[in-house]
Amino acid sequence: MKSLRAFVKARRKALGLSQPDLADRAGVGLRFVRELEQGKPSLRLDKVNQVLALFGHVMGPMPLPRDDADESGRDSVASGSRMSMPH
Repeated sequence: MKSLRAFVKARRKALGLSQPDLADRAGVGLRFVRELEQGKPSLRLDKVNQVLALFGHVMGPMPLPRDDADESGRDSVASGSRMSMPH
C-alpha cells in the first residue's frame, strides 16, 4: 500500500507542480503541503481531501488486515483506524 505522503508527492511531481503550486491550486497553505509530504501523523481530513481532489481521489475507510482485528473478528478500536484512497 502506497503511503499518502508518497502518493501526493509522486502525483505532484508527475504534474510538474511545485509545493507552492499545489498549495495554491488546492486552496491550502504551503505549510500544510509540506507537512503532508513529510508524513505528519495528524492532518485535517478536509484539507487532505482538498489536495487529493486535484488528483481525482478522496480518503476513505479501509478494512484492517486480519492480524490487526481483535479475536471476535471486529476491528479493534485500540489499534486505531486506517484510511485509504479508493482506486
